[in-house]
Amino acid sequence: MSNSPLLSMRGIGKRFPGVIALDKVSFDIGQGEVVALCGENGAGKSTLMKIIGGVYQPDDGEIVVAGQSVKINNVTDSMKLGIAFIHQELNVLDNLDVAANVFLGREPKNALGLIDLKKIHADTEPLLKRLGLNISSRTPLEKLSIAQKQMVEIAKALSLNSRVIIMDEPTSSLTLTETERLLELVCELSAQGVSVIYISHRLGEVEHCADRVVVLRDGKNAGELPPDQITHDRIVSLMVGREIKSSYTASTAPKTPGFFKVRNARSSRYPAKAVEFDATRGEILGFAGLVGAGRSEIIKAIVGLDVAGGAEVTIGAERLTINSPADAIGHGIYLVPEDRRGEGLVVGMTVRENTTLPSLEKYSTFNLISRERERKVTDEQIASLRIKTPSGEALVLNLSGGNQQKVVIGKWLSMSPKVMILDEPTRGIDVGAKAEIYRLMRELADGGGVILMISSDMEEVLNVSDRVAVMHEGRITGILERADCNEENVMNLAVGKAIAAARSAVN
Repeated sequence: MSNSPLLSMRGIGKRFPGVIALDKVSFDIGQGEVVALCGENGAGKSTLMKIIGGVYQPDDGEIVVAGQSVKINNVTDSMKLGIAFIHQELNVLDNLDVAANVFLGREPKNALGLIDLKKIHADTEPLLKRLGLNISSRTPLEKLSIAQKQMVEIAKALSLNSRVIIMDEPTSSLTLTETERLLELVCELSAQGVSVIYISHRLGEVEHCADRVVVLRDGKNAGELPPDQITHDRIVSLMVGREIKSSYTASTAPKTPGFFKVRNARSSRYPAKAVEFDATRGEILGFAGLVGAGRSEIIKAIVGLDVAGGAEVTIGAERLTINSPADAIGHGIYLVPEDRRGEGLVVGMTVRENTTLPSLEKYSTFNLISRERERKVTDEQIASLRIKTPSGEALVLNLSGGNQQKVVIGKWLSMSPKVMILDEPTRGIDVGAKAEIYRLMRELADGGGVILMISSDMEEVLNVSDRVAVMHEGRITGILERADCNEENVMNLAVGKAIAAARSAVN
């Protein structure tokens, strides 16, 4: 690894309407170095990387690549400089196959001037093998999982033979095995002289692969850590400037066992397997399981998003009829989906508009919407959830991923939910924002609500849940009481193995 920077950024400033996103930020990376860029959501990480990637242009400062001052006016300029950007939000086309996505926009041509499909596929196959991705280059993207699509993005970056690869939350949708392979790949790229800028809120990964950590806070440099000082606590201290307490807080609020009952819930993925469980009023019931276990699918069946559905749902003594999401919403059952941008928000609208959209009748008199009432509720949610935004009139599109997630949660909190279902609620969210969301979940449960939380993060499931329902291939294999919640029990149930500690699915 070279000691001289391959890429340097000095005094970078970037301003958006009402927001100073970056304030005199400096960053550099040497050849073959792996630098982790950490910070809370809204700290400026993605903005800084989008400047390197040519998505944004800086208002102030200088960028130097291989000793030469450069202007990166667009994505093409960045690519020509040997910089590849793997975005957190997938940037693929589902109607094309794997190879077409890998070489999209730079397809090789044959002697007739036509796209050389044979070469595209021949060049893509080794990249897939290098990533350990056991799929054909001819597979349509629409048939791949989110995790596999993420790996296709990485294959695209590798195909550029880039000198610098920026990975923005690259493992947020990957399984444990895929994550381990990616981290191995990062080390291999480093050994080959490729520089990697690694952005992740999973600090265990940062400790594993980073040669150095650079931390941003509120758009400014907060400090950096050399290899011998890279620890979870040191990173968190620089990121948030405060102590993050243990996530789990035992509730002392009154409980109503069996307040929310689900019977005979079936999903289109596992139509022959009926799921049933009870949830207690005042608890957080976590749902764990391996990728493909059917957690998200069964939740969609409960709220009327899956035509297979058929769930018999009861709140208190009331038997509900839920044939659509509108029915679920009408009964106070709200879903915060995993895909916040695609399913949870209208990103072209403001924070206010997104917050009040599901319940506009509450803010209307004679079909006229009261902007004052909308703003009051929106401001309350901004304050309660600590949403970093100039105001409720800011476009959701311009917020960080974590703050977008808070807007999704806020719109349902404003409607006083009876049952709140959160699917991967902290995916791509920093440790500080996670703690705030966990606090809100606990407050809602203590106030008499039911919280169902689906998470692929084992630490999250164990630290937040009062009980854990574990799924395997479309069915609940057991529900663990708090005293029995540990990684071994969860993993045994997740692979279909019965354990002594597991209670019956209906408990």
